[in-house]
Amino acid sequence: MDQLRLNITEDNLNIIEDNPIDTGLDSFHVSFASTCQSRGLSCSPGSLGHLGHNDLQDLTLDLLAALQGLRISRLLPSTGRGKNLLSDLTRLNSAANSDNFDFDRVRPLLDVTLAKSADGDIWEQVYIAVTESTPPPRPVASSLQQTPWLRNTSSFPNSSEYRKHVDDVLKEELGPMYIGLPHFYDTFFDDVADLKTASEAFFEQCIGGTDPFFEDGWRGWPPDARQDDVLTWFTGFCEELAAFAEGRENRPMRQPRLLAKPNELIDGSVGKRKMDIGFVSNPRAGKDTRCQWSQILVPGELKSNPAADKPSEAWLDLGRYAREVLAAQDTRRFVLGFTICGSLMRVWAFDRVGGIASEQFDINKDGHRFVFTILGFLWMSDRELGFDPTILTANKERFIEIKRNGSTERVIIDGVMLRARCIAGRATTCWRAHPDGREDIPLVIKDSWQYPERDEEGELLRDIVDKSVVNVARYYYHETVQIRNMDDDIRNNIRRGLDITTATNYRPGRPILSNVAADTVRTGRTNASINRKRPSSQTDAELPPSKRSCSVSPTKAISALPNRVHRRVILRDYGEPIYTASSRSALLAALEGCIEGHESLRKAGILHRDISINNLLINEDSDNPSWPSFLIDLDLAIREQRDVASGAKGKTGTRAFMAIGTLLGEQHSFMHDLESFFWVLFWICIHYDTKGRDMGPTEFDSWNYESDNKLVRSKVGTIGDESIFLKIATENYTPYYQPLIPWVNRLRRKVFPNGETWKRPEPELYSSMKEILRDARKNLEMPVDE
Repeated sequence: MDQLRLNITEDNLNIIEDNPIDTGLDSFHVSFASTCQSRGLSCSPGSLGHLGHNDLQDLTLDLLAALQGLRISRLLPSTGRGKNLLSDLTRLNSAANSDNFDFDRVRPLLDVTLAKSADGDIWEQVYIAVTESTPPPRPVASSLQQTPWLRNTSSFPNSSEYRKHVDDVLKEELGPMYIGLPHFYDTFFDDVADLKTASEAFFEQCIGGTDPFFEDGWRGWPPDARQDDVLTWFTGFCEELAAFAEGRENRPMRQPRLLAKPNELIDGSVGKRKMDIGFVSNPRAGKDTRCQWSQILVPGELKSNPAADKPSEAWLDLGRYAREVLAAQDTRRFVLGFTICGSLMRVWAFDRVGGIASEQFDINKDGHRFVFTILGFLWMSDRELGFDPTILTANKERFIEIKRNGSTERVIIDGVMLRARCIAGRATTCWRAHPDGREDIPLVIKDSWQYPERDEEGELLRDIVDKSVVNVARYYYHETVQIRNMDDDIRNNIRRGLDITTATNYRPGRPILSNVAADTVRTGRTNASINRKRPSSQTDAELPPSKRSCSVSPTKAISALPNRVHRRVILRDYGEPIYTASSRSALLAALEGCIEGHESLRKAGILHRDISINNLLINEDSDNPSWPSFLIDLDLAIREQRDVASGAKGKTGTRAFMAIGTLLGEQHSFMHDLESFFWVLFWICIHYDTKGRDMGPTEFDSWNYESDNKLVRSKVGTIGDESIFLKIATENYTPYYQPLIPWVNRLRRKVFPNGETWKRPEPELYSSMKEILRDARKNLEMPVDE
């Protein structure tokens, strides 16, 4: 293993060297020898070509089982979708167990294993085998490459959001968090009026006089950086800085205050959440003030140990806070925050792609940078803090302005319907609304952050206006949001061309979450340091160079950074989630209507691909002109006959309702969506009571967090055997939905014939499912003939 192989990185080689196979595949060699002996063949690799399909299948499964049993399979990384290489091997094992598997895929792997080649050669062939596309073991709607599913913290229905559950998914959602970007300050602080001049003036005061506030570091800074002592010092420092800023002409209208109450819960979160330190919008905030996440402007995280500046500690903690802020503030596009570990500080930005951070600096060595940063937080405008300037306010009303049919139209926002609880992702927000002066026309404004490669929902909805599609939210308007006279996206607008390939922990070809040591050895830039009393000239110490001189490689940025674009769609239909139905009969009728809408949409050439409880709506208001029930959210929808894959980096959905085949990586079919309708009804019957009363988390809460393979096993175990299914339903359905058990079981029989997932596309399943739902409505109070 003296050179890198095509599919194995240098780090992977180290793992392979540290974890030799040794005798780990002996069971496979014994199996091969036994097979050859039973067929009268010599026990040599050349005999492989004389074996039949069944023998090859058995040997392949034996080899894959042996590879899965090696600890190293859990240490080597996945090719992209799974937790590790073990996940990929599990998917390959499932494919190899089908009737139409092409064994040419694994022939090179079998050859090198039988030849007892070097470990690196064997693992190289493993990577090749699991990377190649596998045709699913049954017909599919399309032969296009499937966009990988990504887990996301916004898709947790009926969850208590315990920290231990959320953290793993949040790590996956954030992906690689890039640090040490040299032009970070240019991007996020340059527009703050008078900041450079004011920070220099304040720092001059700090280093002047007979008893300077800054000399060999900040006076009074606790040497061991204990949290309570740091909070006390920080509070005093911010009061001094705020008092200084009072007299400045360019002082902004907003007057943030420091919040330093690490032991008190902050209101407005699903889970129980606290925050070490931060700046809040309440100018009267004090030690006795109860704060909410909707008031947090800039969250912060303190650690006494400088070594805590790493992904598993300070970074993840701050990410939790950023998620709560984004969830609670419906017009927030991104969140700035900071971490201080010991006396080492860095500033962060969390947006719909993930988290990035500035270079690390020591506040006791670069005092001016510290002043500049904190004063910047105090003086930033709403737009600079990440609020959406296209959401306007006048006469105590919020509204947006759109250009429609050749004129400007004002749309009044009535209230928030939905705000996705996530950082990176589509981050969908929906508002109830109406045209100015037309309260009788209900509208829904939907904002989301889409991969630019994906079909625009607004375009799809507009294209089906004249195709007689029923029970799908109807089109009113759509646009790409414009901010700073350009499309609002992550790469060019929020991050303004920041090049993540300049990050100190960037490595091409794979995500790296390295520690911060690289900051201290990075060439080309060093943090200013101070020897004894800092001379007045230090106030002119250079902050990061102007972004006008920032050299950003568009090619590098495009290849390294997945982008998201801020899109807005306005719909003419308003309803409530299907689980709020006034009766069981109304629920079943609404579900039938949504299935009809899905079929109608498919006939128009569009596949929905995201059936979940929040995307199926019911309208029981006789004064509401919307559909009685209808589908929403075509964010993940595709044109079934598209010629090329979108090229999007990934897609997210609500895992609890995903079809089993989807979790296994099969190309998405309308049959998967019909299975999702079943899981929606199953979930509602367990988690809701009369008129949508949420029963809270249940044992099925784990479906939000489990790995793909474990969730597949859970779902297969639920539907595979009728007696087991009936037992699960009887023990878990709420009393209100117990009468639906026989009918849900009938649906199960249709969706999973013989307790198995579907083998071929069956368009008639639409009518079969609707017929069962109609029969259930008619016979809810009558005995059921099983």
